[in-house]
Amino acid sequence: MQTSDAFAGLECQECGERFDADELRPSSPDSQTRQDAADAAGRCPDCGGALAPTYDYDRIDLDRETLADRSFDSQWRYRELLPFEPSAAVSADEGGTPLVEGSSLADELGVGELYVKDDGRNPTGSTADRGLSVALTAARERGVEAVALASTGDGGQSAAAYAARADVDAHAFLPSRSTFTNKAMVNVHDGEMTVVGGRIGDALDAAAESIAEEGWHDLGWFATPYRHEGAKTALFEIVEQLDWEIPDAVVVPTGAGVAAVGVHRAATELERLGLIDELPAIYVAQAAGCAPIVDAWEAGHDEPEPVEYPDTICGGIEIPDPPGGALALDAVAESGGGAVATEDPDILDSAIAVAANEGLEVDASAAAAVSGAWELSRTGEFDDSDTVVVLNTGAGSKTDDVLRSHLMGQGI
Repeated sequence: MQTSDAFAGLECQECGERFDADELRPSSPDSQTRQDAADAAGRCPDCGGALAPTYDYDRIDLDRETLADRSFDSQWRYRELLPFEPSAAVSADEGGTPLVEGSSLADELGVGELYVKDDGRNPTGSTADRGLSVALTAARERGVEAVALASTGDGGQSAAAYAARADVDAHAFLPSRSTFTNKAMVNVHDGEMTVVGGRIGDALDAAAESIAEEGWHDLGWFATPYRHEGAKTALFEIVEQLDWEIPDAVVVPTGAGVAAVGVHRAATELERLGLIDELPAIYVAQAAGCAPIVDAWEAGHDEPEPVEYPDTICGGIEIPDPPGGALALDAVAESGGGAVATEDPDILDSAIAVAANEGLEVDASAAAAVSGAWELSRTGEFDDSDTVVVLNTGAGSKTDDVLRSHLMGQGI
């Protein structure tokens, strides 16, 4: 594997045990060693905790000036803090997305400054591209021939696109309520799609069964150590785009927890390297009809309880049993942030307000972060001196039918 110089292997986020990344090989129908099983599940073979790349930080020589001299064209400019060399990357120039100031939104919220990190401008229109670029790089480096995952939509589309670049077969399991765009583009990228009736839990069950039977490499949330590793680059960019001024808050729309965990991981690494002096507060935003992480935060629990009857139109973040829930709660607590849930009509109103007042297109599910920021401001969490960044995880065009139907329902 063409790993980066400081990459030191994989570390369990629960027990701290470390593993050589080369030892954890993908499973096959004919081989189920301890390491194979761990890799297939993306979990520590000792305690079952989630794995993440780790680095020898003493070997990393990175400063602001070095980064300033590099082209701001993809996430691979942060090569010292990614597991693989850019020359090995399966990349479509993901990352390098704009941080757009929203002055009218800042006025509406009563905050000093508000910015939208527009990850809807990634190659397949979502922040999923960051993590799946890294995950497909790992898969190709290991000689994987087929990958699979269950997804609410964006991840399936992104996995098919990056698998095409890696010359790897892709299998995506999507619930029937996934958007037409996501479904169509899985096939357009030559991926094999299975549409499962019901919701994401049904898609996860179907994917797990097929992965076990076929020996496909699992790219699901926290079923690979590399998706949340790619997600962290969004925060690297945000800090640079703010000229190294740390935002007071980063509000992240959250389903599985990948983006929230990645953003926090990035902040801790920048602090460890002495590039920043403090962590931004991370706020998890969910839809009230499916808010297991918010519920756990408000109840003071370390782990979320699964939502028995999820009910939200925001299908992209409707994940009743988030695999990264405990890690997301840790991120919120360690950063001094919080968690907020808002109702579907407020979320859709927020997406429309961003489009009408700022000209930015925000996915219906991603708008939970905008709506959450509004609610946090209303309840006094933010004040008129705060700098707030909202992460837009998906292009509004993916859910144009949902947004327009809501708009028409208002009689506008």
